[in-house]
Amino acid sequence: MSSENLPQSPEQPLRKPRVAVVFGGRSSEHGISVVTAGAVLSAIDRSKYDVLPIGITTDGRWALTADEPERMAIADRRMPSVAEIADSVEGGVVLPVDPGNREVVYSEPGSVPKALGEVDVVFPMLHGPYGEDGTLQGLLELSGVPYVGSGVLASAVGQDKDYMKRVFASFGLNVGPYLVIRPREWRQDEAGARQRIADFAGEHGWPLFIKPARAGSSIGITKVDSFDGLDEAIAEAQHHDPKIIVEALLRGREIECGVLEFEDGPRASVPAEIPPVQSHDYYDFEAKYIDSTPGIVPAPLTPEQTAEIQRLAVEAFEAASCEGLVRADFFLTEDGRFVINEINTMPGFTPISMYPQMWEKSGVSYPELVDRLIQAALDRSTGLR
Repeated sequence: MSSENLPQSPEQPLRKPRVAVVFGGRSSEHGISVVTAGAVLSAIDRSKYDVLPIGITTDGRWALTADEPERMAIADRRMPSVAEIADSVEGGVVLPVDPGNREVVYSEPGSVPKALGEVDVVFPMLHGPYGEDGTLQGLLELSGVPYVGSGVLASAVGQDKDYMKRVFASFGLNVGPYLVIRPREWRQDEAGARQRIADFAGEHGWPLFIKPARAGSSIGITKVDSFDGLDEAIAEAQHHDPKIIVEALLRGREIECGVLEFEDGPRASVPAEIPPVQSHDYYDFEAKYIDSTPGIVPAPLTPEQTAEIQRLAVEAFEAASCEGLVRADFFLTEDGRFVINEINTMPGFTPISMYPQMWEKSGVSYPELVDRLIQAALDRSTGLR
């Protein structure tokens, strides 16, 4: 009998790619990560993708959460948390660590573990340490699961302001004056560390910005105008990271530029300007997320300045070996130079965040931006590349 006459089994319908949106986390940026994930969940095209929301609580538990983006917004000036939207106070999600198995499992104490199906790609909406810094990316590399955004090295460099500035300087990008105080130095010679800061202030003047070296969203940052507030500022920064960075004031305009990886390589968006928030001394967490003033998109720059910042943003993306997306933050100083402040490998991603706004004005809508990032991750292999 020829194979042509054998009964044919019915064709199985093609399964939609499943996207695990991972958010929350153990860092100080837990709340804004939840807000960001809610916006992304609202934008994912459900006709193209299945979605699995996974929240990480502040104590590190991976929780299954309801797919209810409306519960993940800022309400009454208060940030949401994973604990508030988790399906269970004890149940946990386990990702596979076998590259040949992408099955996600959910278990609760005293119950039989339940398979949740395979995950094809992870959209990690984590900000700060324990997620944006290469730790989650390393886990996903071990698991062989594709993910949105930069790999282990670029994520780590993008999180650590010390090494980020070293990389940029080595590639010829302008960075502002800064000083790093490492935890061992502070423990062993507090007086010596204070003297280094005093010498730095003597050279560059007051005010100074005291920051956690590995945090974002302007959390833990203090502007100090004299020695009087220095100890309190150091304690605040060390509450978020034992390694701190001291930066001199750069006088100028704050300009941001988005970078997105296309099929032919990274491209830059139109830039945006962050105007001063009159009720805040600088662009701190509340100014950024609670009392925010709309950014100016596109930024009022000359064509030459726009072209220059776009070139520099792509150069920063390449210097740190980034993938997928980056928001590059600059100062346009009074003498006309662009000085890079930092990059964000997973920037704020709500529709009103600067990164999506810059791409909206560049012709890429919010849903299209989310889709492009997912597709790029699905097309990219894990491992060395």
